Amino acid sequence: MKCPIAVKEKAQRMEEMLQRVVAGETLSTVCAEMGITVTEKQLSAMQAKYEAGERKWEALQDGRFGHEQKVNSAMREWMYERKRQDKSVRAWQLAREIEEKFGVQLSIGHINYLLRQRELAAPPGRPLKKRGEIEETDSVQDTSLEQAGLFFPGSGQGGDGNNGER
Repeated sequence: MKCPIAVKEKAQRMEEMLQRVVAGETLSTVCAEMGITVTEKQLSAMQAKYEAGERKWEALQDGRFGHEQKVNSAMREWMYERKRQDKSVRAWQLAREIEEKFGVQLSIGHINYLLRQRELAAPPGRPLKKRGEIEETDSVQDTSLEQAGLFFPGSGQGGDGNNGER
């Protein structure tokens, strides 16, 4: 699989970090020297991945191909809670509020994707009309159908439309 150079370099640095920790150095000192942040939980997951990948640095590639993750768990929980409180809020409004509160720009499509995962997204399509709106449109349709035959003169006569010409 073709990956950017930055992704390969990151995986190789993670391999070096794992080897240093296995050799006996503490995780905090290795992370400080290398300028990376890895928790104990992340370390154990990386070690398992590394062992499963036959101890090759290729196993440590992140699969995001160098793209950073914008949405963290705190932002997701805030967004879910905001949507639960007010079901009428839309993705474009949430995007604006997230940018103001967290300083992160998210696309409307990604917000809708996250909301669909928790079944908080609005149903697809246009919103249903309210009861009063339906009655008004029904009366308009009745008057427009009264004169519908005026536009198609002779349509009541049988035939194939050739007017007898062959």
